[in-house]
Amino acid sequence: MKFSLQALLIALSLSASGALQAQSSPAAAPAAKALSEHVKADIGRHRAMSKAHEEAARCLESGESEERCQKALLAACRGLAIGKYCGLKHEH
Repeated sequence: MKFSLQALLIALSLSASGALQAQSSPAAAPAAKALSEHVKADIGRHRAMSKAHEEAARCLESGESEERCQKALLAACRGLAIGKYCGLKHEH
């Protein structure tokens, strides 16, 4: 009985860890569905905004003033995003 309980617990933990890995790893895009040019452009804008926000975070971490870092963020987002905090501008 003790052996089968241990085997069951091991099997459950392996199963759970496999399920967690499957959930945490990004799913591959289906090969049958090609991305449209619009979606590809949106992906590029998201990545550019991500880079701008990461640079703003590093600016703040370096001890620069919030005002200076915000100005740099707005400059990096000019033409890409809207608003005071660099929100994505979706073009549909």
